[in-house]
Amino acid sequence: MGKVRITQVRSAIRRPADQKRTLIALGLKKLHKTREVDESPAVLGMIRKVEHLLKVEKV
Repeated sequence: MGKVRITQVRSAIRRPADQKRTLIALGLKKLHKTREVDESPAVLGMIRKVEHLLKVEKV
């Protein structure tokens, strides 16, 4: 599978605890931080859960 570049563009403040934990599991702790992650079904599910807080790009 390929890679996906994810960037946190919205704050996790006033979000449910499970969404905060999902961002941390994806490796995003601060705004405007970017990570490249492998495109696996588990990671895509986590991205879908918090996609309103992220900018997602195919690499």
